[in-house]
Amino acid sequence: MPVELVEKKMQGALPVHLVARDGLETAGLAPSAVAWAKANGFSSEVGKTLVVPAENGAVGGALFGVGESEGALALGALSKALPEGDWHFASVPAEPELAAIALALGGYVFTRYGKKPGKALRFELPTGVDAGRVRRIADGVFLTRDLVNTPTSDMGPEELEKAARTLAGAHKADVFVIEGDDLLKQNFPMIHAVGRASAGAPRLIDMRWGPPSAPKVTLVGKGVCFDTGGLDIKPSTGMLLMKKDMGGAANVLGLASMIMAARLQVRLRVLIPAVENSIAGNAFRPGDVLTSRKGITVEIGNTDAEGRLVLADALALADEEEPQLLVDMATLTGAARVALGPDLPPFYTGDEALASELAAASLTVEDPLWRMPLWRPYDAKLSSRIADINNVTTDGFAGSITAALFLKRFVEKTASWAHFDIFAWNPADRAHGPAGGEAQGIRALERIISTRYG
Repeated sequence: MPVELVEKKMQGALPVHLVARDGLETAGLAPSAVAWAKANGFSSEVGKTLVVPAENGAVGGALFGVGESEGALALGALSKALPEGDWHFASVPAEPELAAIALALGGYVFTRYGKKPGKALRFELPTGVDAGRVRRIADGVFLTRDLVNTPTSDMGPEELEKAARTLAGAHKADVFVIEGDDLLKQNFPMIHAVGRASAGAPRLIDMRWGPPSAPKVTLVGKGVCFDTGGLDIKPSTGMLLMKKDMGGAANVLGLASMIMAARLQVRLRVLIPAVENSIAGNAFRPGDVLTSRKGITVEIGNTDAEGRLVLADALALADEEEPQLLVDMATLTGAARVALGPDLPPFYTGDEALASELAAASLTVEDPLWRMPLWRPYDAKLSSRIADINNVTTDGFAGSITAALFLKRFVEKTASWAHFDIFAWNPADRAHGPAGGEAQGIRALERIISTRYG
């Protein structure tokens, strides 16, 4: 972990004073610190850091603006702004655990290709914070970010399988993989169709952990390691971030890491259809009709709507054993970004209790989510003249909703299902994470699953 979080008191650790807007005079600062802040124009604006000198000219502490009611994740900025050394909060933050998580997440650096690691910071954990829990959450987020940030040259279907096996090995989970033409033999025709044009064989990764008698929690993640759009090829600008099209898979692996590290009382299953949507003579075509694992026939209106196809076969498999909770995560539609932007992923569910839990958890842990409707009248937009269903609509309206409705057809037995249409990417640096791959929704889901099955 780039920022070392220390459970014990550190001799000589320097204080970080949290200063509310217009709160310099009431923050309990020494008069010299107040004078220094005023001389340097420190306004307590959220996220602003000011290092304060000691009498001998060395670093004596720091001031950090917390604004008025901004969230605790803003404290992640300290991981980049503070000088190297040992630090502690001068007063307990309003949300101690979130503050610790923010410090951990804010120090993340992706170093695989030569970027230098961040500063060597040690920070005392606020009193009462569970260090193990903070580390589990940070490790899961970092795994997600690392996977998304890795280019497809080093993160194709085979490498994604290796990443799942590495995680499974750390927690003594079992991994089963169906690869290549065996997908046809074992009735996963849509996963095979989407991935067959790539030099890297398509596969279904199936990881299982926990006692078989425990409540079943199944996570399904879209693992499209690169998406050219297929024969309905994307423009070059549309391909620039397509290494992140396996962001759903990365996120469910990050969540699985949190669940297994906490040893929650669940029978966890993680399903990842891992493919590249490539172009070759054997690529699937617009106008083709594919028969899914569930038996539903799908007319291909656009080969660039491939994620829902591979998810459909995986969801059908997951649904067969009727888990208590079924979650799928996918970088599925641009329509979700148009509606809610990159920072606020929509989720869909027909389970009202789960929807309420997700809304509450997302606020509690500052992991933004927004419920969108499974609006049944739009289901007709997916009709086909020759098959049971089309994989796209013709009018382009409500693209995220109709994608969710498409997936819903493949989940019939499971009572509690939720679909997350995530972006898995920070377009710009944020306090708790740099520009690049990002975990979205999994901290909120961890809170719910740990509460239910802890």
